Amino acid sequence: MPRTAAVTRTTKETDITVRLDLDAAPYEQPATGHGFFDHMLDALARHSRLGISISGTGDLHIEPHHLIEDTGITLGQALSQALGDRKGIERYGSAFVPMDETLAHVVLDLSGRAHLAFEPETLDVYGDAGGMTHYHLREFLRGFCNHAGATLHVRLLAGREAHHVIEAVMKAFARALRDAVAVTSDALPSTKGSL
Repeated sequence: MPRTAAVTRTTKETDITVRLDLDAAPYEQPATGHGFFDHMLDALARHSRLGISISGTGDLHIEPHHLIEDTGITLGQALSQALGDRKGIERYGSAFVPMDETLAHVVLDLSGRAHLAFEPETLDVYGDAGGMTHYHLREFLRGFCNHAGATLHVRLLAGREAHHVIEAVMKAFARALRDAVAVTSDALPSTKGSL
């Protein structure tokens, strides 16, 4: 059975479409209208090695928050659909990723339960990257977790500059996601018998 999904989310603030293929690497360049966010979505696709296509529009004339959060929500919905009953997946993934002075650590559990522990919000991260801050990244990941049924822990071991923090976290998230969705058996990865 193909592990694919296509989800569109349309609100008064955004219109986002995510197409996802968990077993195919080809993807399209993201096109949301926010340059740095598109760069991060490109990093997500490249480092996860998943077939991810994201396009959309949002009320960027106000602020990028709605676009970024709704993209996370839509990606989470697509992942949940593509995983189906989650039978055979590795379930867990983790990665450390450096970017110059920054070191990010991300741990992911596709448990069916939503939780985000986002350490950078408690630290003195400064600046933004093209109008995107670490708070926007948090909302992207929160939307993803809530709709994918994922537990995600994001730690920042070094670094405080927003561009490097956001990029290191996004790449670590991508690598953890790649590992977690991998099919490694034919059993459900739970002692409870369900996720």
